[in-house]
Amino acid sequence: MTKRLVEIDDADLDAARAALSTSTIKETVGRALREAAASAARRREVERLLDGSSALLAVGEERDRAWR
Repeated sequence: MTKRLVEIDDADLDAARAALSTSTIKETVGRALREAAASAARRREVERLLDGSSALLAVGEERDRAWR
């Protein structure tokens, strides 16, 4: 883990702390970073599901190849 010196807006920190139910700056920043990464991963997954490419996996040979 690397120590970093950053400026954080107090209002943003307080809002994040309230939203995440955290009590320390370290806990708040760590949880906010993990939540941001998880949110981006969920967004990518939804986009992948909506683009229709996974529909090909529901039929015949494409499905069989995907599960081999």
